[in-house]
Amino acid sequence: MFDATNFQPLLARRYTLEVRQQMAWYWQALTIALALLVGLLISAAILVAAGVPAGELLNEFVILTLFDSQSLRAVLFQAAPLIMVGLAGCLAFRARFWNLGLEGQMIWGAIGATAISLFEVGPPSLRLPLMMLCAVLCGLLWALAPALLKLHLKVNEIISTLMLNYIALNFLLHLVYGSWKDPRDSFPYSPQYRAFERLPELFDGFSVAVLLAMLVALFVLWFTGVSRAGLYLRFVDNSPGVARAVGVPVKRVILGTVLLSGALAGLAGFMVTAGQEGRLTNSFYVGYGFSGILIAFLARNQPIAASVVALLVATLFVAGRSLQVFYQIPFSMVQLIQAILVICVASSEFFIRHRIRRIQGGLG
Repeated sequence: MFDATNFQPLLARRYTLEVRQQMAWYWQALTIALALLVGLLISAAILVAAGVPAGELLNEFVILTLFDSQSLRAVLFQAAPLIMVGLAGCLAFRARFWNLGLEGQMIWGAIGATAISLFEVGPPSLRLPLMMLCAVLCGLLWALAPALLKLHLKVNEIISTLMLNYIALNFLLHLVYGSWKDPRDSFPYSPQYRAFERLPELFDGFSVAVLLAMLVALFVLWFTGVSRAGLYLRFVDNSPGVARAVGVPVKRVILGTVLLSGALAGLAGFMVTAGQEGRLTNSFYVGYGFSGILIAFLARNQPIAASVVALLVATLFVAGRSLQVFYQIPFSMVQLIQAILVICVASSEFFIRHRIRRIQGGLG
């Protein structure tokens, strides 16, 4: 029988917004993929408006970046520290600790590694491991203060970690413009690391940083998915109150996870200075903190997904540098694309958690 309600004018129809009880993982993946596609289309339109030929976008971002051996090595080299900061963000966010101090922890990791180099601590054969160990400890200790402030004094970690970023940055500037400035010139960076203080290459231009990043990713996967601490962490992530009620040591789990997050961020600082820069510079950390948050957010705090997203972000960085050279596109455009992708994925969360249902009957 003919149903007139199906042919009501659009404005006469009534809808209600409902909270979804659950959405299947494949529908969630499809929703996020569509959000990313929308973000990429918006980004492509902005790049075309900025002067990049539409026909060159695929060539610049895929063919010349991933299928050229030199560019692929650059992507992997760039991805190594991004994997570290992405994993650092994943761990902290799983513990419900919003660690926005990744850049400060990176800075202190790099300062610690550079101190070992400048003061020639240990024999040359052990210098690189000592630099790495000191970077890990410095990043860990810089994350300790906001963790204790949150756990014992209920201080908001978003504020404390952000403020500590400024302290770390200004101390870095004090060093590279002051006592640690390279005496051979007047630029704000430390003396060059010696050859045995640099991360070596495995083969054909592939840095050992890539292997180190893969090993750390596997460790974080084991830590979150297999270890007892990872089981406790899942309890804390789902409901700290319930976790505390069943006997999980919530404060110790949060503290240990945040310290591990800071250690990985410090390790990222070591990777940049001992791998890419070869010295401590005044701006080596720029962009990594926001990228770490972006990676953790897009990966939904999953270690393997974070490694994949870090590779995609590294591809964006390398392609962005190419756009700077050939099309005079500023690097801020790359950061704009990152922001667009974050907004689109954040918006997809609305459709994952809610649905719109039509109510039978019109307005009257």
